[in-house]
Amino acid sequence: MTEPIVVVGAALLNDGHLLAARRSAPPELAGRWELPGGKVERGETPEAALVRELREELGVETEAVERIPGEWPLRAPYVLHVWTARLHPDSPAPKPLQDHDALRWLTPAELWDVEWLDQDVPAVRKIEPRLGRS
Repeated sequence: MTEPIVVVGAALLNDGHLLAARRSAPPELAGRWELPGGKVERGETPEAALVRELREELGVETEAVERIPGEWPLRAPYVLHVWTARLHPDSPAPKPLQDHDALRWLTPAELWDVEWLDQDVPAVRKIEPRLGRS
């Protein structure tokens, strides 16, 4: 049995809002929303992967804060781990640079206004109670 490959997702929190990113690729995911992130590379910690992926995908400088309990299956052999993250004070505003065509800062009341990717839904449910504490 192969070891699962970890994909990190970012619950990027700012002033009680959660950042959602709309996929532009691949075609079967385009138009749906996700927590930004990507694969952990060999020799990389999940926290370092999260910071790197957010820099590449959104052009921001961030810090991983804490892992959300749980692991969610993606297509084999990938599994999703989600971390809360925050922007560095001097970071530019996020922009959709890779694989996304729109970003939204969602309030707790707007959290379910977007069509989340199926695999992100359980993680977003775990993040929801934290929005008032970010």
